[in-house]
Amino acid sequence: METNEELVDYLRREGVLKTPRIIEAFRAVDRKRFVQHANQAYSDQALPIGWDQTISQPRVVAFMLELLQPLPKEKILDIGSGSGYTTALLAHIVGVQGRVIGVERVPELVSFGWRNVEGMYPEQAEIRQAGQALGLPEEAPFDRILVSAAAKQIPEEVVSQLTHTGVLVLPVNDSVVKLTKNAQGNYAVQEHKGFRFVPLV
Repeated sequence: METNEELVDYLRREGVLKTPRIIEAFRAVDRKRFVQHANQAYSDQALPIGWDQTISQPRVVAFMLELLQPLPKEKILDIGSGSGYTTALLAHIVGVQGRVIGVERVPELVSFGWRNVEGMYPEQAEIRQAGQALGLPEEAPFDRILVSAAAKQIPEEVVSQLTHTGVLVLPVNDSVVKLTKNAQGNYAVQEHKGFRFVPLV
């Protein structure tokens, strides 16, 4: 695949991209902007972005966003924002009345990711240096939280940063988990196996 449009069409044919607003975001956010090797930008594979980190395989990003189902005007936390690709996708979906905050532990990637995102969505998105706490408790609650690195178990400190009825999508070991909260603060979990991610901490 040689263009972002071809990548999006491929993900649609594969049945990974389904939701119109998510498809629109993938068309608007060119993956080439967020990788180090432009000639590989549209391959369906994870790619190194420096500092021992990677940008996730497009198929996996699409799968996770389809589980997350972000909506316009929402407040979303993007943990492990890397080069800013998922932050930008989410920012496109929430629009100028929404807000997306990416957090990243590698200082160089905070700068790299923010440069990428700032040029596209300066009003509704930002990327911050991750602190000692997991997530961003001082900005909670969030309508949805996306995590792009694997935890060993569901982190309760992140679950607590969701609104009631909020949704968390994250890798746990070799699975992608969708956690949906209810008004009583309890939650239901769906598990999808067969994935690999860098560790969260």
